[in-house]
Amino acid sequence: MADKNQQTYHPAAANGYSRNDTETGGVDPRELRRQKQKKWALYIIAFVIFQTGIIVLFTFTVMKFRTPKFRVRNFRSFDTFDVQPTTPSFNMRMNTQFGVKNTNFGPFKYGNTTVTFYYRGTEVGSTTLRKSKANFRSTKKVNVPVDLVMPTTLASNADLISDLNSGILPLTSQAKMNGKVEIMFIFKKKRTANMNCTMEVNISSQALQNI
Repeated sequence: MADKNQQTYHPAAANGYSRNDTETGGVDPRELRRQKQKKWALYIIAFVIFQTGIIVLFTFTVMKFRTPKFRVRNFRSFDTFDVQPTTPSFNMRMNTQFGVKNTNFGPFKYGNTTVTFYYRGTEVGSTTLRKSKANFRSTKKVNVPVDLVMPTTLASNADLISDLNSGILPLTSQAKMNGKVEIMFIFKKKRTANMNCTMEVNISSQALQNI
């Protein structure tokens, strides 16, 4: 009878009863760590992709060195205009505006540059632009007079006689402008802006056209 009356003793849980992870809906801490690691990995990958895109954009825009453009930009007036179709001869002083277009994200510093003007391959005048700089993303405008004088070698040139009688004197201008593009005050690269322009002097209107 004593055996029957004996009861099996079960230790009580601290809160009065026991339960396992399944009953409480608990999550394995190792699984939580893995999920956090995956999230951080995704954040890092996204950040790397974003940074790579910024670097590529920066390289192909800000850090790209472009060659500036050097052109005869505008005609202002003639101080002297002496053209004789019958002789033939011409002697002109032309006030011309030159432009140095710099599309870089940094200044273009150039040295003294000589611009030479030709009539059908024969030199008829030249002028010099003093060293200066074109600021970043801007066009430097320089006004310089040019003396255009017919050389004696053209005195009997049939093309010149024909052009003067037609009222149109074709000209070309050529130059090489050597300089350096400077980006972020650190990176520098040499660049040469080449000029090769064509234009016409309209004798009747005393104007420069078709530049």
